[in-house]
Amino acid sequence: MILHVKEAKYLHNYVIWVRFNDGTKGEVDLSKELEGEVFGSLKNIQNFKSFKVDPILETIVWENGADLAPEFLYENICISSQ
Repeated sequence: MILHVKEAKYLHNYVIWVRFNDGTKGEVDLSKELEGEVFGSLKNIQNFKSFKVDPILETIVWENGADLAPEFLYENICISSQ
């Protein structure tokens, strides 16, 4: 199955709640992923909170061009019942 992010919302700090097309949902803590030229600017919490789910890429993206593969998010999810 090809994974797609169907829904995402900001929770707190650098934690995002995501729901995938297979029904899996949970939290992903991205605090340790914000390094480098593209992701470094997301250490600013206002920049981080500005993500959206791109309907074409079907994953979370930011205005600065940063995005994360759905597979990466899925591998790093803490399953929840939300």
